[in-house]
Amino acid sequence: MINRALLAVPLRLQSRSSILRHQWHPHLRQFAPKQLNRVQPYRFSSSSTTTTVIARPVATRVKNFIYGTSLILALTFTYLYTTDNRSAVHQWLIPPALRYLFPDAEDAHHAGTRALKFLYAFGLHPRERNDPYAVGDLQVEVFGHMLDNPIGVSAGLDKDAEVPDPLFALGPGIVEVGGITPRPQDGNERPRVWRLPSQNALINRYGLNSEGAEHVAMVLRQRMREFAYHRGYGIGEDAEKIVLDGEAGVPPGSLRRGRLLAVQIAKNKNTPDQDIEAVERDYVACVQHLGRYSDIVVVNVSSPNTPGLRQLQNLEPLTHILTGVVQAAKSVDRKTKPAVMVKVSPDEDSDAQIGGICKAVWASGVDGVIVGNTTKKRPDPLPKGYLLPPKEANVLLEQGGYSGPQMFERTLALVKRYRKLLDEGPRNRYDDDEPENQPKPTNFTTEGSSEETSVLDTIKESVKRNMPGVKPEPEPDTPGSQPLVRLPERHSTRTSPQSASQSAEAKVIFATGGITNGAQALEVLNAGASVAMIYTALVYGGSGTVTRVKGEMREQIKKIPGSRS
Repeated sequence: MINRALLAVPLRLQSRSSILRHQWHPHLRQFAPKQLNRVQPYRFSSSSTTTTVIARPVATRVKNFIYGTSLILALTFTYLYTTDNRSAVHQWLIPPALRYLFPDAEDAHHAGTRALKFLYAFGLHPRERNDPYAVGDLQVEVFGHMLDNPIGVSAGLDKDAEVPDPLFALGPGIVEVGGITPRPQDGNERPRVWRLPSQNALINRYGLNSEGAEHVAMVLRQRMREFAYHRGYGIGEDAEKIVLDGEAGVPPGSLRRGRLLAVQIAKNKNTPDQDIEAVERDYVACVQHLGRYSDIVVVNVSSPNTPGLRQLQNLEPLTHILTGVVQAAKSVDRKTKPAVMVKVSPDEDSDAQIGGICKAVWASGVDGVIVGNTTKKRPDPLPKGYLLPPKEANVLLEQGGYSGPQMFERTLALVKRYRKLLDEGPRNRYDDDEPENQPKPTNFTTEGSSEETSVLDTIKESVKRNMPGVKPEPEPDTPGSQPLVRLPERHSTRTSPQSASQSAEAKVIFATGGITNGAQALEVLNAGASVAMIYTALVYGGSGTVTRVKGEMREQIKKIPGSRS
């Protein structure tokens, strides 16, 4: 008997075939062959799976390559142009734009500092390119260091050591930060900075606004430790000690070969001027915090915007303060100690005042003098006979220190006078004067000292103390160790051979005030300075000012017969 289930199989197959024949099929649109993209199969060597991609036309690929290459070239050119401080935008666009966008000069100052700090963090900061130091034609020896060039940036541009490295990138041999007070202070009320654009000059009465020595020391310590870490010395006090002791092969302040970092210090505004012990403690406290991270400590006793500060330039108080600072610098915990300089006012220009300052320098053991600061006086406009616009004429009535090109002649004259007196060595300038013509001692007293203490005795003791390290006396026709800049037609203002003690302690001079071009820089260098410092010229001339000044110096040197080309 045949199984009925087997008879039912053909019926089911026939039914399913009928269903498939009547199933709906989508209608595919026909495309022309030229509209179809070719499909190319390929397989990666690390895979057994074949992948297919749509091949792009050759023209599209060429077009994209051109666009991409053009974009890369444009970005590269923009980067190289905008980060080169010789670019015209840094002189003719950015400074005028800052003056337009920020009517208050202090706001422009802060904006510029923030911009430099931000750009440096990403490597987009303006810098000097093409290694102009390769020939070494502008090298100068200062405090035993061979600097790449004798141009410096004066204090005030970077008050709290926020941007020393971006400033070094602009090409100066020395960057001076500060002034820094032992305790934080706000300075004077705003507005406190004014521009005189027709004169490329400024008037300021900042009043030594500062975050304080402890804060700045923390900033500089962090900078040093980051440097040590990137050099592979590790992190922490041991790594810091390696850099401090010079084992990294760079000065411990600048952290760069051929450069030095100067840190300017000052007393707090509320420290009584007549309490010389308290004033000395202010300066010593700054050295204790900042001396480790400085190549040069600059003692500011000449700011015109801090009441009573300039009185400290008198002989007795200045000698006492500088002696304390020098001793504190010698106690700094590192192998090489920071040099000490004093910054003096251009307004203290009488023979008695300059002579007293020079005697204080010799008596205290200070290493040098920065000649010049802002002035309370108001120079005549340039060119001669020029009438200032009414707005700028009103600005001249503001109290504060004036800085600008009009200061140059005074700076040059002061450099010559200080060079001459300092080269005479540690002797009493008034030995040949009648008693009635000698300056009367200033009525400053200190604890544990007599009012009748002889400064001359202190000077003699200082010389005697240094006699064991005295070098042989140079030949009469040999130029002395100062001025130190090795440039054509360098000359000394000395008219007689030096004594051994004088030669051993020759003092260094930095010049600041009104220097705006290479010719002026060479003038102050040939007058006896070792470094020419700029500030206001940088504000108006932009970040390429240092490079421009050095280029002008080279052009001037080439014009001198027999000079190195």
